[in-house]
Amino acid sequence: MSRWEPGAADIEQALKQRTLQAITGAAADGESLLIKAERTITTARDIAESDPDSAFVLAYDAVRQAGTALLAQQGLRPTTTGGHYVVERVLRAQFGAGMKMFGAMRRRRNELEYPDVPGDHVSEEELAEALSDAQRIIDATHKLLPTLGFFH
Repeated sequence: MSRWEPGAADIEQALKQRTLQAITGAAADGESLLIKAERTITTARDIAESDPDSAFVLAYDAVRQAGTALLAQQGLRPTTTGGHYVVERVLRAQFGAGMKMFGAMRRRRNELEYPDVPGDHVSEEELAEALSDAQRIIDATHKLLPTLGFFH
């Protein structure tokens, strides 16, 4: 396993800015986070009909957990300073357009969690797309995880 070159400059910058930090040992096992992402997307599907807004938030959480799994496998994790945004930024830099929906889901999740407009709810179509996108990212993470080594 070798260092993943796309996005290396973004990772170096995030480490310098302390929005990402290096980790080792058990913390650098992305598999456990990927298992958590699988459980989270299952829960999102289970509540989709009865609570679509919460299901959307859970679908986003599953995407974030899968993304964090990819970082952990490389010996990296977001700091509280970097939060969700650094996960999005670094994943897009490393894996390209396949992670584009991460940002859209993050922003929509923020709208739902901190609404500007009362009564803003997730539509059936929007939720179906979010669940599908989340599953795509989880599936991609299953394929990518074993190919990743430590960043440094």
